Amino acid sequence: MTRHPKPDVAQVITDLILEKIAAGTAPWLKPWTSTSTRPLRHNGVPYSGINTFFLWAVAESCGYASPYWMTFRQALELGAHVRKGESGSFSVFYSSARKTDTDRQTGETTEKTIRFMKWNHVFNGAP
Repeated sequence: MTRHPKPDVAQVITDLILEKIAAGTAPWLKPWTSTSTRPLRHNGVPYSGINTFFLWAVAESCGYASPYWMTFRQALELGAHVRKGESGSFSVFYSSARKTDTDRQTGETTEKTIRFMKWNHVFNGAP
């Protein structure tokens, strides 16, 4: 099995935003000339944060009319199909977790916050 290197999601998002700015399109503004609405998860919950801007820009660039986005697994659960060879976009999730460490010598515990970013491939619901 061939392992592909993990994409630099932050760089992909940055590159698309810079491409839109260079083309004269402000990616943080809704493309009013399109029929798209705020990007929605498969269950109708709106995306927030950078996902809103990024998925708007992707939908506008690709001409997607559907506001719905879903992972491959969510598409299967809904009875939808992702076409073979179809490439998805990214949806990112930022969060933090608290971790408690105990010093083995002193028994002293310390808490630290670990910040992380996860991402998923998402596919637009347009036919």
